[in-house]
Amino acid sequence: MHTSKSRPQPALALLQVTKVFGERKALDRIDLEVAEGEALALVGPSGCGKTTALKHLNGLLVPNQGSVSVDGEPLTPRDLIEHRRRTGYVIQEVGLLPHWTVARNIATVLVLTEVPTRAITARVHELLDAVGLDRELENQKPHQLSGGQRQRVGIARALAAEPRFLLMDEPFGSLDPLTRVRLRQLVVELRRTRRLSLVLVTHDLEDARAIADRVCVMRQGRVVETLAPSELDVARDPWVRGFLTPRALGCDA
Repeated sequence: MHTSKSRPQPALALLQVTKVFGERKALDRIDLEVAEGEALALVGPSGCGKTTALKHLNGLLVPNQGSVSVDGEPLTPRDLIEHRRRTGYVIQEVGLLPHWTVARNIATVLVLTEVPTRAITARVHELLDAVGLDRELENQKPHQLSGGQRQRVGIARALAAEPRFLLMDEPFGSLDPLTRVRLRQLVVELRRTRRLSLVLVTHDLEDARAIADRVCVMRQGRVVETLAPSELDVARDPWVRGFLTPRALGCDA
């Protein structure tokens, strides 16, 4: 008897999600799936819903319609705290707390979950090593670091609780080109070694090419077309072809 293999459930998904702010529809019945261990990039013009989609995946926003699912099961209010703790989130401009040291910023989630102090110290040192920062920086404050160092601290903080998912919102936007390339390489290596499911919001096609397995091009709260990085120059949709240009994206791609 012939039986067909069932398709595995996506690790993380938006299912027909609509989100409205006042009279503005930020997301319009959007479907978005991320497989286990996959990296997905969201690109599109400002205001198209990329960051709003990311916040739904983290449970920071709740849909007006539709649902968020984890392993095929709806994400419910009682699941939110656990889901957020297993989801690393790297936000725009890093968002480090200026009055805390590097070590305390990295350990934010570990302190909240009451991990023992000795284990926190060991984990902070492990993460500083992982993101290529000298352990001597652990007692520095964010203002004493370079932009690239702050971004590495933000990535270390997102990885502190051994997350299953890593969500990144324009993580390299304010960095110089050389630092940007180095941090792209860092993210690729961390994703490979830690088997993370990753969603990246970016305006830079080179970020998408370097990190993502698939690229979703968004417009007005919807996904217009999904492409492999190698297909970005041969998009089918005319609007997508016009958008994926250096001038439209404001990048060097």
